Amino acid sequence: MTELHHLPASELARMIAGRRVSPVDAVEAMLARIARLEPKLQAFTEVFGEDARLAAEGADKSIRAGHAVGPLHGVPVVLKDLIDMEGRITMGGSAAHRARRATRTATIARRLIAQGMIVLGKTHTVEFAYGGWGTNQHLGTPWNPWDPEVRRTPGGSSSGTGVAVGARLAPWGIGTDTGGSVRLPAAFCGLTGLKVTVGRVSTHGIVPLSTTLDTPGPLARTVEDTALLYEAIAGPDPLDPVTRGIVPADPWATLHRGVRGLRLARMPEAEREGVAADMLAAYDAALALLAGEGAEIVDITLPFRFSDIVAMSAVTGAEAYFQNGLLAEDPDSPLGDAVRARILAGGQISAQDYLDTQRRRAGMKVQFAAAMEGIDALLTPTTACAAIPVAEVDEAVMPSRFTRFGNLLDLCALALPNGFTGGGLPLSLQIACRGYDEATALRIGQAYQRATDWHLRQPPV
Repeated sequence: MTELHHLPASELARMIAGRRVSPVDAVEAMLARIARLEPKLQAFTEVFGEDARLAAEGADKSIRAGHAVGPLHGVPVVLKDLIDMEGRITMGGSAAHRARRATRTATIARRLIAQGMIVLGKTHTVEFAYGGWGTNQHLGTPWNPWDPEVRRTPGGSSSGTGVAVGARLAPWGIGTDTGGSVRLPAAFCGLTGLKVTVGRVSTHGIVPLSTTLDTPGPLARTVEDTALLYEAIAGPDPLDPVTRGIVPADPWATLHRGVRGLRLARMPEAEREGVAADMLAAYDAALALLAGEGAEIVDITLPFRFSDIVAMSAVTGAEAYFQNGLLAEDPDSPLGDAVRARILAGGQISAQDYLDTQRRRAGMKVQFAAAMEGIDALLTPTTACAAIPVAEVDEAVMPSRFTRFGNLLDLCALALPNGFTGGGLPLSLQIACRGYDEATALRIGQAYQRATDWHLRQPPV
């Protein structure tokens, strides 16, 4: 039998539900792998070993007694260290909050636990979730599992979740995405990650970066796993007014329909500039494959360049300063240099600049919707290149060129593996759809993964 840590979450869930595998065995397999690899990978801020074992024993007894609470009962999961669990430390990636003990449990954690899932621990994040490479000056940068020799960028800000799931320390996990922070770790760590539309998933109990743009979302190995975890966390929450009345579309109704009849847009030719040759080759091959599956690939004229969107940082900057400005202004606070600089820059944004950016954002949303008329998705690379050595990171340059427009325009987007470099590093395709159309993004991704095996590759750890 395949080792339990290598099983995708959906298969593990089916085996647990069918009593072919015990939750105790599943948790022990994950904890054993964590014990072996975590000293190098540094994915976790805290491992809940004994609590996870107790929860697994309880899940095993309930399932054997015929009292399973649902199809995911007994499946392990990890949470980004922005997500509160009462009594547990939530640092939000900052050494300044080493002693911040949560007094509440986030809605997203409550939902997972209520469905019987077992939280293995908390995973590292970029400080305050404010960075795309995955680096953390004071608390450490997780090691991308696809290169055991060179420490490479894991992607951020959900760096620890990306590494934990990528290295098979957990079958899936939760990240957050404000400018690409689910999709970038998915890209660099060979995973499937879903950036949901604002309002689909509650942010109650999650340390905020930008309350306008923050979105929690799943990181998993397959589209099917991603759809399962998305379904588990989505839905209205009276504690988060943005979610009220927003009921998620059923991803299973269309997941296996294929792409025949869908119209998928390729990015404009000018956007290929500066993208690595292997990333473009994988992108072109993905378009050709989807065309062979029956999709119509069309050209599109966008009302902006992706770089224009990256430059519209006033929303995130001003809101990040509102959240963390006092700490950043204190020279004695142990903040990372790059994150401190980003936060302080947000303090220079005037109310006029902030409101003008919101006005322009609203106009761009209308323009983009018009450009997408009759088109089901816009396909781009997720990043311009594969993971780079951490030693080569320029913190003044973010890898979110192709991801940030999804946040600014209130879209949803799926990132998934679509090839590898000659050196064995993952490449990634992004499928961007209209807001609240996660089901279509997942449908396209499922059709792609049904025809390819990139997502089945194992990292060399």
